[in-house]
Amino acid sequence: MGNNIQELAEKLLHEGVERGNAEADKIISAAKEKAAGIVKAANEEAQNIVAEAKKKADELDSNTKAELKMFIAQSINALKSEIANVVGNKIVKQTVSEVTGDKNFLHEFILRLAEKWAGGEDLVISTADAAALKSLFATKAKALLDKKVKIEQVNGNPTSFVIGPSDGSYKVNFGEEEFENYFKTFLRPQLIDMLF
Repeated sequence: MGNNIQELAEKLLHEGVERGNAEADKIISAAKEKAAGIVKAANEEAQNIVAEAKKKADELDSNTKAELKMFIAQSINALKSEIANVVGNKIVKQTVSEVTGDKNFLHEFILRLAEKWAGGEDLVISTADAAALKSLFATKAKALLDKKVKIEQVNGNPTSFVIGPSDGSYKVNFGEEEFENYFKTFLRPQLIDMLF
């Protein structure tokens, strides 16, 4: 009888171990399956995050390039306008000084003006007069630019640009810092932070 109890105990122990191992295998298998699901979901989430970040980065890149293009055009137009104003103002001031200093020209001009007004006619500048005026202004502009023109303000913002002769034409010279500061005046604060 001792043997039967021993065999029964061993049988029960063996069956219990097998059931325990089977249960452990089920638990391990379920855990592995759950872990694989978690890893798959995490990978999908990571891919979605990366795709969304790439989409936002592409949009930001596109918007930034568009804004930079617009700001560059604005800054160039503002500089061109300021160059025209500076050169034009200096030429007109100088030319008017010369004209008003030439008593014969001034006398003839006032006489022609008075004759036209007295006759009720409009004062018309003839083609020959227009060509002479254009030539005069072109000569004055060349003389002014040959001496170099410094632009110290554009759109109310301080700048430091110099226009002068170079290789048969005229070039705008400025330092990197001056251009950077000038360009910043046309940018939004967010772009300044990103770029500089």
